[in-house]
Amino acid sequence: MDALDRTRSSPALRYLETRTVDGVKFGLETVRALLDALGRPEAAYPVLLVAGTNGKGSVVALVDSILRAAGRRVARYTSPHLVRLNERFAIDGAEITNAELDAAIETVRDLAEDLIRQSVISAHPTFFEILTVAAFYYFRQQRAEIAVVEVGMGGRLDATNASEPLVSAIVTVDLDHEKYLGDTLDLIAQEKAGVLRSGRTTVVGRLGDLALGAVQREAEKVGARLVRALQETAVEERGAVLDVRTPRRHYRGLQPMLGAHQRDNLIVALRLLEAAEDAGLALDREALSIGVAATRWPGRLEWLPTSPRLLLDGAHNPAAAAALANFLATAPPFVLVFGAMRDKDVASLAQSLFPRAREIVLTSSDTARAATPDEIAARCGPLAERAHRRAASGEALALARELVRPGETIVVTGSLYLVGEVRAAACAAGQMPTAEASRDACRSLDSLRGRA
Repeated sequence: MDALDRTRSSPALRYLETRTVDGVKFGLETVRALLDALGRPEAAYPVLLVAGTNGKGSVVALVDSILRAAGRRVARYTSPHLVRLNERFAIDGAEITNAELDAAIETVRDLAEDLIRQSVISAHPTFFEILTVAAFYYFRQQRAEIAVVEVGMGGRLDATNASEPLVSAIVTVDLDHEKYLGDTLDLIAQEKAGVLRSGRTTVVGRLGDLALGAVQREAEKVGARLVRALQETAVEERGAVLDVRTPRRHYRGLQPMLGAHQRDNLIVALRLLEAAEDAGLALDREALSIGVAATRWPGRLEWLPTSPRLLLDGAHNPAAAAALANFLATAPPFVLVFGAMRDKDVASLAQSLFPRAREIVLTSSDTARAATPDEIAARCGPLAERAHRRAASGEALALARELVRPGETIVVTGSLYLVGEVRAAACAAGQMPTAEASRDACRSLDSLRGRA
């Protein structure tokens, strides 16, 4: 999430830190040169590439969990991380070790130095380019059978798009990262449509007309097939579980993650797997419901078993804040701890969330991009008149605990940076989130594989 893992230091991580100075750099030339020199590791396994403004991480988590439940050796690459860089790289559900991560980064560093000397590339790759190449290289080392990869930003020129996906997805298109992707939905959609491939399928989620039109035009240009995931898909709610009927199959007894928006994400994941099956990826459908129930995605509608209970959600753009507000509409009263980055539409986030909170505490995370509580209050105007202000997240959380009443919760949101800080503090205090649920999920997966 932040440039570095603050839990440790090493020569590899110090090198990585030097590569944050250029900020965001779009273009695939450097990544492709590095991958070519490594013998195209991303071609050693099929890649499922998932783009979108919101929901792409959840879809990746679902697909990864379902494929693992089916007994496949799955690589997962996501961003950003909440606490440790290792979170971004997983094989069979296990994060990369510190030694493996350092070795992969150092391989990319040494290779970049060679290519610079040969004038193949003009400068060292950026932070995200290094991690993406390291991920593809590490996954080949680990003999992954399939990789589920989350696009970092946009799609067309994102480093992950140097792969050739078997199937891709565009989960949602909303306003975010306008500085880099464009300030209209059709321009943003056009960038995300860079994950389309000729003769291959891209599954799209709930897109507005403007965004959908842009994606359809790009599909026609490149000769890609589009599957509109929600079309001809019916959902029936049966208590805590869903039955989903697609044009191909009836899925019964699925337990999605929290939030109405996770239904859409689940449907995109199912249709993505169906498209992958069409493209030749064998799937054990009997394992699907177990994989869905076992899915966890930290920092997104995540309850921590503290007293009082904490709800963490990294909503940092208007659409994500609206989804969180919809979830909170039927929740008990809560105290809101809110922080955001300066480059975000803070006023829109506040419009969705502040009126629902009984008390509000404005704060800032420990990163240069973070807005101060005073800056947030100034941008939110009357919405922030009753808000308390605390400079550090720990101080904000302490005040929230003083303000909360019996039966109420504390909601931490506005930034994944802030959520990561609070989650790290909770883990350091021994308040491990969803520990029992995680153990149950592991037992279910082991039982399915005959390892119980």
